[in-house]
Amino acid sequence: MGIDGGGLADGYLTLSAALFNGDKNPHALPDNGSFAANAFHPKVILHYAGTDTPGMQACVITGAGSVGFRIPQKRYTAVYLALTSAEGPSLLHIKLFYSNGSAEKDFLVPDYYQDLPPGDPNVCYLAHDLSKWGNKNNMTEKDHHNIDLLNIHPNPGKKLDSISITKPKAGYLVIWAATGVKS
Repeated sequence: MGIDGGGLADGYLTLSAALFNGDKNPHALPDNGSFAANAFHPKVILHYAGTDTPGMQACVITGAGSVGFRIPQKRYTAVYLALTSAEGPSLLHIKLFYSNGSAEKDFLVPDYYQDLPPGDPNVCYLAHDLSKWGNKNNMTEKDHHNIDLLNIHPNPGKKLDSISITKPKAGYLVIWAATGVKS
């Protein structure tokens, strides 16, 4: 699946794939899927490397839809969702299920072509200024595409069990990964 066009259009390549393609100075994903920690987020690993186990590695929501998943029951100071919103921004309704109740929050994830506003406490870049390739592995744009990290700010005093994500409107959302920072 691609990252836009309802999953039928453009996508990202790893650096090795882009260089194998003959692309010069590609802004591509790291081969091992590892993104170092920085002042805005912890180390994040996207599970697309060739040594990863088979099975679902990412999730897409085309149009309106939802997905939910369990996480290790712990207290977290931060939970990050690695996301790409295409065909416009994605309004997300997040429900956090704790061992003793739940909380709901809404976030707007910008389109992956848009630069993030500086100082936003909810969103930062995981990968910034990426190239994208068409379905014939031809580079269609050399830069300016992003994978964003959304911090959904769980309650650090409560044990988090699971998360549900609902997208009520049209557009295309790729959920690459989720990671947390334990309290």
